[in-house]
Amino acid sequence: MSDPALSIRGLDRSYETDAERLDVLKAVDLDLYPGELVGLVGPSGSGKSSLLHAAALLEKPNAGQVVLNGRDGLALSERERTALRRREIGFVYQFHHLLPELNALENVALPRLIAGDSKRAAHRAAAMWLERLGLGARLDHRPGQLSGGEQQRVAIARALVNEPRIVLADEPTGNLDPATSDQVFDALADACRQAGAAGLIATHNHELARRMDRVLTVDQGRVVPLSA
Repeated sequence: MSDPALSIRGLDRSYETDAERLDVLKAVDLDLYPGELVGLVGPSGSGKSSLLHAAALLEKPNAGQVVLNGRDGLALSERERTALRRREIGFVYQFHHLLPELNALENVALPRLIAGDSKRAAHRAAAMWLERLGLGARLDHRPGQLSGGEQQRVAIARALVNEPRIVLADEPTGNLDPATSDQVFDALADACRQAGAAGLIATHNHELARRMDRVLTVDQGRVVPLSA
């Protein structure tokens, strides 16, 4: 078996309120391997988003390691962490967070421009991913001119345009009707597999989760395999 694309070890996450300390994640260990899709399920508030945000180096947990490409991202400076995240991780949110004033091509090209590509190279890569996701005829359309499913596929293209080794998705179909949800999930799964990326996808939809290679659940702060 190949080395993990992402290794999480001993990850703890808690939140302090005036009244209490809420322990959301406790000593989480998790490996993601290249080319596999892993479903993450659990009730609302169980810690799925906290785990994804820590894995994406978007927020620091209370303890633990998040190892990407042999480096513990949590031990890096903020600048190094940002650079590592841009190179290694694509993130898909439940709500697409597209910039309304930009068209689909421009939204998807942004990560490549931030990474230093020329406008021509960034637009070429963006067009390729939009074509792959069935949006070749929508390059010039702004988000307001696209359906909900099309907007989410643009967001998937944006997450994948830098060819990350890891794709993290937080309820990417949670805001869509069942038929569109199936289409968007299939697009995300196919795109990840074509790219050979490791994917961790949080969803409340157990049917979608069981179409992935394996399924984990967050149970009282622990991440464990979902029993059949």
